[in-house]
Amino acid sequence: MQKKYIIWGLAGLLTGAASCTNLDEKVYSEIPADNFYKNRTEVMAAVLRPFTHANAWAAPTGQVGYWRVSELSADQLAWPTKGRHGFDNGDWIRLHRHTWIANDNNTWNPWRLMYWGLGFCNNTIKDLSAIDFKTIGMTDEEKASIIAETKVLRAWHYLKLMDLYGNIPIVTEVGIPTSPPNAPRAEVWAFIEKELRENVDLLPKLQPSLVGRVTRAGGYAMLAELYLNAQVWAGTPKWDECVAACNKILDGSCGSLSGAAPALETDMMKPFATNNATSPENLFQIAYDYTVGNFRFGFQGDLWHYVQGEAYNSAFRGNNGIVVIPTAYDAFAANDLRRTNWLLIGELKKHPALRKTVADSLVMGTEEYNGKPLIFVKEIRKNSTGQTGEGTMMDGEENSGARFNKYQTDQQTNTAQYCNNDFVLYRLAEIYYNKAEALMRKNGNVATQEAVDLVNEVRKRAFSATDWVTASYTIPELTLDEFLAERGREFIFEGKRRADLIRFGKFTTATWWDHTPTAAKYNVFPIPYQQMVLNKNLKQNEGYDQ
Repeated sequence: MQKKYIIWGLAGLLTGAASCTNLDEKVYSEIPADNFYKNRTEVMAAVLRPFTHANAWAAPTGQVGYWRVSELSADQLAWPTKGRHGFDNGDWIRLHRHTWIANDNNTWNPWRLMYWGLGFCNNTIKDLSAIDFKTIGMTDEEKASIIAETKVLRAWHYLKLMDLYGNIPIVTEVGIPTSPPNAPRAEVWAFIEKELRENVDLLPKLQPSLVGRVTRAGGYAMLAELYLNAQVWAGTPKWDECVAACNKILDGSCGSLSGAAPALETDMMKPFATNNATSPENLFQIAYDYTVGNFRFGFQGDLWHYVQGEAYNSAFRGNNGIVVIPTAYDAFAANDLRRTNWLLIGELKKHPALRKTVADSLVMGTEEYNGKPLIFVKEIRKNSTGQTGEGTMMDGEENSGARFNKYQTDQQTNTAQYCNNDFVLYRLAEIYYNKAEALMRKNGNVATQEAVDLVNEVRKRAFSATDWVTASYTIPELTLDEFLAERGREFIFEGKRRADLIRFGKFTTATWWDHTPTAAKYNVFPIPYQQMVLNKNLKQNEGYDQ
């Protein structure tokens, strides 16, 4: 039921947005709270508004938000030009090569979207704090829990803003102050910790009826991330605190979507399946339900080839944008099932329902390979002209680069599960890895047996029983560098990679494919030029021009 509330909330938003193109319409800047919050449904509409907005920036749904800049600036994914397509004013090249500036759309749009969502949180907290819930048939306990949930959600917005931009304004009331100054990153970190600590235990435990909502499981996952990155974000390591936050989830204290405690899936595809709203591995996700609410996780747009839907009998098309770079593909062992299941390479076969004849079995290209079988290759270069070597961001063709296959879609005739995947923000595998890393850091950056066991517990499902004999880690094998590589393999496409590289000191110092080491200033994005113009109290991050 809660998932449906979220879907309906966004459907209403989209309808309203469309109507705003009527310039004769009388538009009101606000609806007085005392005229709106008359029942539970109206309260929930306000509570869920920031959740639906998170779709715009936290997931790969077609906008330049946190997910896109975090992944395309790191060492796994890229959006290279492919023939006549994909240059896009050089935006994606600048992300890959770390040459962005304060006036880039890649700098401005994540800031705009996340502060927009944060404003929704502030507005909801203000409105609901002033309401006597008993007069609308709700309890004071429900009020405390809902306000706590919105504060935790606001803290999550701040966490992601702090990650990208470092020194940012802290604003807890809409429009007050009008021109807030930046707060130092360590101060922002302390504010987030305080908000999470004060509110996380007021949240309900995770349960199936709360899928897509912030529960205690999601709140402690946020704390685990905050503490894992504390050395970078606040200047002081918090490894013990990270372990403690992870343990709260692992021991079942925070609930789960199935059973008393969360559990790893034995099938690594299930956390991302079209019915993943019930996966016991998932802790916090953006809820989608195309069947009920015509609201889907539109990963197809950024991550599919134009005609890739023919392989799944899907009605949706892609823009042939984001691909896996060659060095990231090669980071997976040939017998790693994550490579063969989560990545897509080789010829693309049509779904049987779309084959007109026995011979009509392959998806055909539309550009350089028009009329020829579409065969994805790991290289990003002009193979059709005989180019050799590594290639560059400017050298792609329509079939260049391994493709996304982590989230899949049922065929359109399966109306019960078609495009109903939720986008997972935190899952149990990440908690295993976060705890393992904290244990290694506490031990002088050397693996302990407990750390190895935690990583192996997740990793073993990526190998056959025969291959696992040699693929399992031992203490000497799980070095920090190997751990970083393993995090990359496990969490590819999940929006985690940039933060991981920074925490391991690799983001601006390492070399990968068409990226060479850059200046340390690129560990944070600049404060957007557009915001600097509007707010004269902001100071630009070190090393960037105004």
